[in-house]
Amino acid sequence: MQQTYFMIKPEIVAAGDQKIGDILAIVNRAGFRITGLALRTLPRDLVEDFYGEHRGKGFYGALVDYIAGGPVVAVRLERENAVAALRELIGATNPEEAATGTIRDLYGASLQNNAVHASANPEDAAREIGLIFGR
Repeated sequence: MQQTYFMIKPEIVAAGDQKIGDILAIVNRAGFRITGLALRTLPRDLVEDFYGEHRGKGFYGALVDYIAGGPVVAVRLERENAVAALRELIGATNPEEAATGTIRDLYGASLQNNAVHASANPEDAAREIGLIFGR
């Protein structure tokens, strides 16, 4: 079994429990087991560390402001091949390019407000889980 990190972003949380529940149901139906779940507002310094690989890029400040600006649903997930399977389930970063039926196709509004985050690789998953849920 492999673990990965999944985050439902602030605009979905602000939209209400129905969308959160719908997204979690999609993940559950795809065979993922939730092993950690928290609704929380992430402190700015944690968000800066979380997205540290983007530091210096033009969108970094806006991304940090956006994620730190409201509560998120943080989810630790487990299943075989979890990282790759979740990346496929969520779709392309830009919702306009996301495959039909993926989470970002269904719930994403724009490149920044793309509904969810999923770890890019197993190393990022371990780092992100550690940042959000502790080691």
